[in-house]
Amino acid sequence: MPTRLPDVRKIGLGAPLGWLASGWRDFRASWRASAFYGLVFALMGWLVALVFRHAYEYVWGLTTGFLLVGPFLAIGIYELSRRRERGEPPWLAPTLDAWRPNVGAIGIFALVLGVLLLVWSRASLVVIAVSFPDEMPSLERFLANVLAADNLQFLLGYFAIGGFFAALVFAISVVSVPMMLDRDTDGVVAALTSLRACRENVGPMLVWAALIALVVGAGFALWFLGLVVAVPVIGHATWHAYKALVA
Repeated sequence: MPTRLPDVRKIGLGAPLGWLASGWRDFRASWRASAFYGLVFALMGWLVALVFRHAYEYVWGLTTGFLLVGPFLAIGIYELSRRRERGEPPWLAPTLDAWRPNVGAIGIFALVLGVLLLVWSRASLVVIAVSFPDEMPSLERFLANVLAADNLQFLLGYFAIGGFFAALVFAISVVSVPMMLDRDTDGVVAALTSLRACRENVGPMLVWAALIALVVGAGFALWFLGLVVAVPVIGHATWHAYKALVA
């Protein structure tokens, strides 16, 4: 017998702001455990920047790729919000293996996100290499070049391709991982529910996507240090988005 998809609620345009506020409250209530996950994200960013310090084109693609695998990497943050919702203490240790009860579905979904990250990183490198065929600029010159008005075609192409990958991942994962964590559903049901949530709430989902990009982008702008707070807040808010969207 086919699995019935859960009902999806329609929400107001301002709902994402409420999720963000709830995410901030969860962060404050469990800031030690939450900041641990944020620090892991920041360390990943610093490690990428260190390893590829002489090849900034890789740094550019991999750091933006954070947004693609973030829904899976934040699973411990979702568990912290779930524990707080249940009245359980916000301890770090029980969240480290929160994926284990549904490891098959979550693992396959993580693999899909990982493949998309690799494809995007390759596409990002190709676009940059085609745009700068003679010499790859240093970090300072790279930022100056990609933001220059003369490179409008590069900017449009880069953000069009990046936007496609970001929109795809957002559409299939906006509630997927929290749902698999909370209900032990498989990845297909979770992804289809996520797609339906986006279809039924186009305006609010656009607002939510913009808020995610703004908050996480601010974390990147602070040389990854801001991710210590930005990632947990968005992770907690994503849990509240799932609870609001899926009946």
